[in-house]
Amino acid sequence: MVLKISKNLISLKPGDKVYVNNRNKNMVLFVVGKNDITKGLRVLGAHIDSPRIDIKQNPLYEKDGFVLLDTHYYGGIKKYQWVTIPLSMIGVVIKKDGTVIDINIGEKDDDPVFGVSDLLPHLAADQLKKTASEVIAGENLDLTFGSIPLKDEEKDCVKANILRLLKDQYDIEEEDFLSAEIEVVPSGKARDYGLDKSMILGYGHDDKCCAYTSLRAILDMNDVDYTSCCLLVDKEEIGSMGATGAQSVFFENSVAEVLNLCNHTSYLDLKRTFTNSKVLSSDVSNGFDPLYPEVCERKNSAFLGNGIVFNKYVGARGKSSSNDANAEYVAEIRKIMDESDIYFQTAEVGKVDQGGGGTISCYMANYNMDVIDAGIPILNMHAPYEVLSKVDLYEAYQAYKVFLQKA
Repeated sequence: MVLKISKNLISLKPGDKVYVNNRNKNMVLFVVGKNDITKGLRVLGAHIDSPRIDIKQNPLYEKDGFVLLDTHYYGGIKKYQWVTIPLSMIGVVIKKDGTVIDINIGEKDDDPVFGVSDLLPHLAADQLKKTASEVIAGENLDLTFGSIPLKDEEKDCVKANILRLLKDQYDIEEEDFLSAEIEVVPSGKARDYGLDKSMILGYGHDDKCCAYTSLRAILDMNDVDYTSCCLLVDKEEIGSMGATGAQSVFFENSVAEVLNLCNHTSYLDLKRTFTNSKVLSSDVSNGFDPLYPEVCERKNSAFLGNGIVFNKYVGARGKSSSNDANAEYVAEIRKIMDESDIYFQTAEVGKVDQGGGGTISCYMANYNMDVIDAGIPILNMHAPYEVLSKVDLYEAYQAYKVFLQKA
């Protein structure tokens, strides 16, 4: 049985499973271990947000016979990749009386889909002179939403028809967009990729593939020495800010709640628990792409099909904003993986001056915990559809379980 931490929960014992839900945006799940909790936690930390397009608060407008929705892209995307592909709208609308209306349009076979239009090549001579970052402007990533006018309506007649449909089908008024969170994502299910079906094509592998395997691993734990947890956070793609991001004190508060239920009430106990803890920051890494070998240094690259990848450091160029795991901790992880026959590889994110990336590892390490990035290599990172190897997905799941059991 998995229990929600609440005022009614009096105490915890080894083997108990509890969770904390933070604003329906992120959560942490615990399995209480046999050892005293102040001996440290074993943490799998992943983010559950992915690059996408968000609907603005005042989005609806009519222009030249179309109704469009104004958008603002979320996270690091190549904007030109998001035009002319089928898109779904997923999220919630919260009405003033607190009513929650779930939005999911485009995922069922009989649902309509949406899209962002682009110029035909015949008229794109000026457009194609622009750089890739400029060829599609952020303000032009507006979603085509409808084109049928409402009969006998003279002004903004297409918008009037759309508002009628929204009211009839979802009980949504135009002003309800003010308190809505609606994401625009690529339509369709994940698919086998390659004739041999060795890979998976899908939206949001970064970082849902690591979040999924981390969640599966913690759910499989019943008997652990050290209290184990899976932390799933939001907002990583925009800097891990806010109440539901990795920089929030939500994780710290949740650990304090568990400590309290294990008869530890001092602030010093909380700090000792963190200091003795070990973390795998479960996040994807870039997979080596044979079409673009020039951006990576081969012997320090991750290859699809070679297992989970450990990044001692990420960051950009001179390791900026990197956690850079301690060598002693890396050695311990190596030993655990080798003794458990887990296939793993090590890598960095591209050549030194080529670029780089970030994860939540540096924020977890701020608690004075040992942290290393550990995840799945993917192709097409941050594109609408990303690619991973089934072998790596399975090895990550096995590695996460072994870490919780043996670290």
